[in-house]
Amino acid sequence: MESIRELFRIGKGPSSSHTMGPQRAAQMFAARTTDVASFQVTLYGSLAATGKGHMTDVAIEDVLSPIAPVEIAWQPQTFLPFHPNGMRFVALDEKGVEKDDWTVYSVGGGALSEGKGMGDCFEGNDIYALNSLREIMQWCKVNGSCYWEYVGQCEGTEIWDFLSEVWNVMRNAVEAGLNHEGVLPGPLHLPRKAATYYVKATGYKPSLQSRGLVYAYALAASEENASGGTIVTAPTCGACGVLPAVLYHLHTAHHFSDDRIIKALATAGLFGNVVKQNASISGAEVGCQGEVGVACAMASAAACQLFGGSPSQIEYAAEMGLEHHLGMTCDPVCGLVQIPCIERNAFAATRALDAQLYASFSDGNHRVSFDRVVNVMKQTGHDLPSLYKETSTGGLAKDYEQDY
Repeated sequence: MESIRELFRIGKGPSSSHTMGPQRAAQMFAARTTDVASFQVTLYGSLAATGKGHMTDVAIEDVLSPIAPVEIAWQPQTFLPFHPNGMRFVALDEKGVEKDDWTVYSVGGGALSEGKGMGDCFEGNDIYALNSLREIMQWCKVNGSCYWEYVGQCEGTEIWDFLSEVWNVMRNAVEAGLNHEGVLPGPLHLPRKAATYYVKATGYKPSLQSRGLVYAYALAASEENASGGTIVTAPTCGACGVLPAVLYHLHTAHHFSDDRIIKALATAGLFGNVVKQNASISGAEVGCQGEVGVACAMASAAACQLFGGSPSQIEYAAEMGLEHHLGMTCDPVCGLVQIPCIERNAFAATRALDAQLYASFSDGNHRVSFDRVVNVMKQTGHDLPSLYKETSTGGLAKDYEQDY
């Protein structure tokens, strides 16, 4: 597996696969071309179906238009073989002759691939020798260690400074979202709710206040993402509110130190990395189970570790966090990361806390392993029709258009 630096990416919302990935691809294509008279960019499949709502065209034009005029073509009915989020960049000279041609895919979480396997320019260095939770749990058992210690051994001491920055950005996103009010950008005219939820939550008795605050924190980070604010992919932009909400709540309400939060982040990243390695974190490929479902698993693992869970209890918490999101469709209304995405972040954050509590009551023994659920999630995603995988042609997106 690659470094968790490739999972936790700091950048602007609203979408890691539809905004961050295409912008990065455009930057790379611009760097490899000279004396260009114009650009042609073709977006395929899911990337084309919901690209306007995710501001894919804006992200690409911001990079290429200062160099030369850009023409963007949308092909939502055409799916390239490697991944639903395909794009083709072409550079033309003054006579309209192609100077360069590059096909690349935005595969989730801001990551890119040429779809070549060996020889792919995005093929990173594998720094984790173990690729499954079963193997990693065995390593923990043999060495008497925790998941975060395995991360430290593989990544080196520099990873703690990186995760400290990740935690700061997550915390800032929550706090900024709590202070911002108004309407989110886009045709839905969806009002921000985080500030209101926070104020209301503080008026409840402690038994209900805790749940309301977690809602507010998840809404805050997700609304910052939807408005193009700076967030951390965890594992994606669309699911960026779950892990920060849980960690911010445990930091403020239970007074866990920054050091312990950062170690919990390492464990969360490890679980997300296992899913990314063995299945997918792309909503266009496997539906929202690969985004919000994986985010819930990551947050469940982090919370369970903070509350003193054993490696087997932490694995159990993460397994439940993902298992109970199996089959979740990705059906954003108008192609925006707003409905139902923002509310899903809030509910997944509270579900993560429930999963850690349930696992903490157990001895960690259970029938269905995390690795097994990851494999089932991958197969379920492949079985889902494309209209339920970030194309906005089915599910809630279709019903909304019919009703309104």
